[in-house]
Amino acid sequence: MLALTAQGQNSIIQGRVTTAAGQPVVGAGVGIKGTALGANTDAEGNFQLSNLAAGAYSLHVRLVGFGPQERRVKVAAGETSTQNFVLTESTEQLSEVVVEGNKTNKFARKESEYVSKMPLSNLEDPQVYATVGKELLTEQLVFTVDDAVRNAPGLQRMWDATGRAGDGGGFYGSRGFILQSRLRNGIVGGVSSDIDAVNLEKLEVIKGPSATLFGSSLTSYGGLINRVTKKAYDKFGGEVNVAAGSYGFHRISADVNLVDPNTPADQPKTLAFRLNTAYQYEDSFQDRGFNRSVAVAPSLTYRPTDRLTINLDAELMQGQNVGRQMFFFYSPVKELGVSRAEDLPLDYRKYYGGNGLTQSSRSANVFGQVNYRISSSFTSSTNLSAGQSFSDGFGPYFYLISDAAVAGNPAIAPGMHSLIRADQSTRNSTLNTYEVQQLFNGDFKLGNLRNRVVVGLDFLRLDNNIKFFGGTIDTVPLNQPNYDYSTFNGPNVDAFYAGKAPASYINNTKSNTYSAFLSDVLSLTERLSVLAALRIDHYDYKGGILYGPVDPYTQTNLSPKFGVVFQPVLNRVSLFANYQNSFNNQNGAYIDVNNQQQRAKPERANQVEGGVKLDAADGRISATVSYYNIQVKDLLRPTPTVDLPGAQTQDGNQVSNGVEVNLIANPFAGFNAVAGFSYNDSELQKAAENVNGLRPNTASSPYGANLWLSYRLPEGLLQGLGFGFGGNYASENKVQNTAAGTFTLPSYTVLNASAFYDQPRFRLSAKVDNLTDKKYWVGYTTVNPQKLRSIVGSVAYKF
Repeated sequence: MLALTAQGQNSIIQGRVTTAAGQPVVGAGVGIKGTALGANTDAEGNFQLSNLAAGAYSLHVRLVGFGPQERRVKVAAGETSTQNFVLTESTEQLSEVVVEGNKTNKFARKESEYVSKMPLSNLEDPQVYATVGKELLTEQLVFTVDDAVRNAPGLQRMWDATGRAGDGGGFYGSRGFILQSRLRNGIVGGVSSDIDAVNLEKLEVIKGPSATLFGSSLTSYGGLINRVTKKAYDKFGGEVNVAAGSYGFHRISADVNLVDPNTPADQPKTLAFRLNTAYQYEDSFQDRGFNRSVAVAPSLTYRPTDRLTINLDAELMQGQNVGRQMFFFYSPVKELGVSRAEDLPLDYRKYYGGNGLTQSSRSANVFGQVNYRISSSFTSSTNLSAGQSFSDGFGPYFYLISDAAVAGNPAIAPGMHSLIRADQSTRNSTLNTYEVQQLFNGDFKLGNLRNRVVVGLDFLRLDNNIKFFGGTIDTVPLNQPNYDYSTFNGPNVDAFYAGKAPASYINNTKSNTYSAFLSDVLSLTERLSVLAALRIDHYDYKGGILYGPVDPYTQTNLSPKFGVVFQPVLNRVSLFANYQNSFNNQNGAYIDVNNQQQRAKPERANQVEGGVKLDAADGRISATVSYYNIQVKDLLRPTPTVDLPGAQTQDGNQVSNGVEVNLIANPFAGFNAVAGFSYNDSELQKAAENVNGLRPNTASSPYGANLWLSYRLPEGLLQGLGFGFGGNYASENKVQNTAAGTFTLPSYTVLNASAFYDQPRFRLSAKVDNLTDKKYWVGYTTVNPQKLRSIVGSVAYKF
């Protein structure tokens, strides 16, 4: 703790600075306006200004990423005045950056209270994560989480959100595995459609197997995505934004923050309410299709005492859309006569269906949090989440089929001149989620050793009530002049089901997961710390119907985590290493090669990782470079015999290793850069014969890169005028990869640009996505054409 003194004066101002969650704020600047007197908060958030003369002072608290606070304080001779502050992440940060752009690495977020379930700076954390803040999203005119992920190294979009309950929104590739955005502020927050970014404060992409602190049901071996939302803050303010652009795009959004007017101006507000809401519509870049959505996100913060904070908030989203066109494989690649997406006999801009194939979806998540500061060293946080994802409507599917399959004659030469059109609808389907999580955080010393501890208890319930039904509607010719593809439409599909009962697929299952975890960051010296964590997880699967009857079962697992951080240059350079673990509970039993029924045990994934993190050049350069190796074992794999064609063995292995680089820099006044690179090598080492030794077809592209360069005039008559340019690269992606054939999506480089004029009361913005009108595809074992060039303009009024 730093205290500044002046001789002959004996009054003191002291206090503590915390977040709205009750966590100490480390390194906040506390100063007396108009003087050079000041202090920085210590590891417990405490500060002290000593030996002051009696009188009135204007005390201010500032930290990048939080709204500044200012308070008038009077002290008598010899008096000690205690002044506590609660800082909240604020919409005012962007305006502040405009003024101080020559001092701020504005895209860097250097600490998180969610990644390790405790407040840790990035340099202190042995885990790798990337943060995408609202400042970057505002500059890029990004409106959805799907578009926000393009700024996270090593994260590649595989599927857009299907809109179906239970699917959980978009699918992404990370470190050779698939993950989805299923967490919000560290606990469950499921979705079924695109996620609007109107309420997004930042997006945290946490890398590697993370079951120890987050469980296995909401994470993947590649990591997790945590959406950190905007919170109410201590002043009236907000913003209204109107945007319009290509493909009939139009959007209106609002962010309004209200405070209790009865709270004294020099005190933290007892009650604050914030509302974020947006309406958006866009047609498809193809000749049919649309997506319409509404998002409403209210947030209430109540502080009855300086120890107790209660947060209540909700996330309500409703949408209607036509399912985006994705092409699946009905026939083996070798029969199609084509092995690359750009060679398919498909019209890139055509939707091979008609009108009325619409689907409705809703997501409703309600959250409650009670934070209590037990003492200067211990806090309690009680978190509750209840949510429901809902969908009803059509789900059009398209299949690539060979000429041989159409004719029923395998002797026909490889070729493809037809397309199967099918539907898989959902009818009043829901996924209900419930989570209760209790956290106790401590920051204390045992002897001379500092301990930062979190103890957690967690209950998670997943309740599926999902009904899929559908079938193959027809097979149509490709590239036949004037063919009417609009016959695949809503009324005709309804008529098809009326004449022939559709196949049904039911998921009516429930599971409860009971967990406890403990994590401790032990500072052996000022430069050296170690992390040890352990989770015990009891999974209680209630059974039900999953396309057929399934039996209940239980499994109990331990998930450890270890890490070490050494800072050869304190607060500038850290060398880190970690061991992380995750698992995947396996449902039911299987028949082995000896015709014996075996109870499946959980899959396991173990990661070893090491690297370096930098916070150099007075904070202007933040960087992470890491190498990881993930070993997955106990995969179920087919081992058929003549007598037992369905036999399986649970000894499969998968290996995934690679390198990731993340750089955020502010090398000179007004210029900021975000850059990333990733390489991943994945291999199935013990698997089915046709894929053994090959890269999994779900592992995404081996190489990826992202870049965003931004310049904003820091001073002068045009201060606030800026430009941004960047894009994404992905190497070839083998979405079908077997000994019998490989189908490849080509590499792509997609470039984007923006221009903006940001002032305290308004912001004018424009962007061009896919600047070169590039045709490119993504896919999760599929071929999904992506949007061509689009232009959007925006006007925002701030108050």
